[in-house]
Amino acid sequence: MAVLTAKPPVRRSLPQGAARRAVGRNLTAYGFLCGALICFAFFSWYPMIREIILSFQSTNFVDPAQWVGFDNFRTVFADSAFRSAWLNTAAFSGLALVVGYAVPFVLAVVLNELRHAKAYLRFVVYLPVMLPPAVGVLLFKWFYDPGAGLFNQILDGFGIPPLSWLDSTSTALISLVIVSTWMNLGTGTLIYLAALQSIPGELYESAELDGAGLFRRVWHVTVPQTKLILLVMLLLQVVATMQVFIEPYLLTGGGPENATVTVAYLMYQYAFNFGDFGGGGALGLMLMVVLMVFSAIYLRVSRDNQS
Repeated sequence: MAVLTAKPPVRRSLPQGAARRAVGRNLTAYGFLCGALICFAFFSWYPMIREIILSFQSTNFVDPAQWVGFDNFRTVFADSAFRSAWLNTAAFSGLALVVGYAVPFVLAVVLNELRHAKAYLRFVVYLPVMLPPAVGVLLFKWFYDPGAGLFNQILDGFGIPPLSWLDSTSTALISLVIVSTWMNLGTGTLIYLAALQSIPGELYESAELDGAGLFRRVWHVTVPQTKLILLVMLLLQVVATMQVFIEPYLLTGGGPENATVTVAYLMYQYAFNFGDFGGGGALGLMLMVVLMVFSAIYLRVSRDNQS
């Protein structure tokens, strides 16, 4: 009986021209990758490592740095503004979630239900994102002006006494939340709108046949179908709002009575107003650790969805 043996697979080499083109494509891809890695290393990773080292040093960037251990952390902990900064940052994040997390989702639902002028309204919603942040903040500084500001003019038209939006401890922080929500409204709205448009229309048709109104369709169809993007946006918004800086820097300077001092703003004060770069580095390291916890949660949620 003849024994059949399997022939080894024949390896076919690419023609020299094709091989050269493949190598060229790979080199081009690795070139772009190296450029991105260099940018990340220079602008992200190196500053993070330098901040960790700086938090244990005392330096003015002129004389040689001295290692001081945890003295910078002790100095920061003893500062009366330290507790206020963390409480204000937590309060800002909480208010931003109540206002800035719900409003974009509601706007996306409304835009998704419209049949006309969708493109125009998307442009209007996204317009604040295209403005430089400093321009948007300074625009609201005029809106909040206690004399001729737009908001107080509107209140005066309804016979309501004017408010000291940025000069009162009771309204200063929520005023910053309104500015931040307006400036970032477009990004969240378009992300939610993209998620809504990926929901099969048959689900809404079935809900309508069952007599479900708009609210019930949103609660029983939209929310379950977009729960992942809602959770991801929640985590990303917490990470973003805990780094709030430009609003208190340009509008209130941390006042009144430290009512709007945030961790990022206090870090800036330590480094550039007090000349204590070690204290600023210590604050930055603590904030980085907190943000890493939320980033780890975000990565875990994303990984669970992909598996």
